[in-house]
Amino acid sequence: MAIELEDLGLSPELADVMQRLARVGVKVARIISRNALDDDLGAGVGTNAGGDGQKALDVIADDAFREALTGSAVAYYASEEQDEVVTLGAGSLALAIDPLDGSSNIDVNVSIGTIFSIFPAAGGPDESFLRKGAEQIAGGYIIYGPQCALVCTFGKGVQHWVLDLDAGMFRRVADIRALPQETSEYAINASNYRHWPAPIRAFIDDLVAGSEGPRGKNFNMRWIASLVAETHRILIRGGVFLYPGDERKGYARGRLRHVYECAPIAFLITQAGGGATDGCEQILTALPSELHARTPFVFGCASKVARVAAYHDLPGEETSALFSTRGLFRS
Repeated sequence: MAIELEDLGLSPELADVMQRLARVGVKVARIISRNALDDDLGAGVGTNAGGDGQKALDVIADDAFREALTGSAVAYYASEEQDEVVTLGAGSLALAIDPLDGSSNIDVNVSIGTIFSIFPAAGGPDESFLRKGAEQIAGGYIIYGPQCALVCTFGKGVQHWVLDLDAGMFRRVADIRALPQETSEYAINASNYRHWPAPIRAFIDDLVAGSEGPRGKNFNMRWIASLVAETHRILIRGGVFLYPGDERKGYARGRLRHVYECAPIAFLITQAGGGATDGCEQILTALPSELHARTPFVFGCASKVARVAAYHDLPGEETSALFSTRGLFRS
């Protein structure tokens, strides 16, 4: 047994898939801990289907998860590292995965992770994944950091496991509580400020203005450049994350993938009482156009996510200074 699943009421097929994911998670955690001792896990080895550079660990993790799921109830395997969906068998489930999120952080010893999403298989590869995220039956991640943890939802709250290194398995700890509605932290890559659409710039301007601005309080910015690490922080202590589309070539829809990054994270966040949108529309009700489709992504405390959407409703010519005169933005 690689993970404690008692009392969750999972089907035998889903429980088996979770055991297989957990076993690979333990293996990948060990591999990461030996970076530079055995191999250079951050070495470039090519590009993936989305045009992003692949690191050695991206490929190692993808191979490990795909091989472990062969012979399981997973019929279709959709990975960031594969151009197309891989058919593994004739099972009843479809699994989408980012085998190694945040791989640019491998060499600097910052938390990285695995993100996964599980759907009932539906007729064929496209039908199984090009669907609303609300149809997921499981979504979660494994975070490889100072503590390796697995966080997942099966549609009834958010469960949390921690890797017991001595036992080589994930042990269940207290479930993730509901996100706080008031928070002083936000996450965004501020170096792209000049490229953002006006509503995002205005929202951030009002946060940066702090206690002297329309929000009347000070805020702290966080940016780890690892979606799993950002999500884990927000689930533990609240906050809001923004990765908008912007004016740069190839960034009109942001850089995060809808199917195997944003949909499972949105499932987790909403199960913790938070919100998840593309800035305006709900992620879990949106239909991705293709397997590797990108989407802008805003998630975290529900009130903050709603506030970002409200900024998009104001006239495009207005600036942050004008926003500050509106009572809507004074709290």
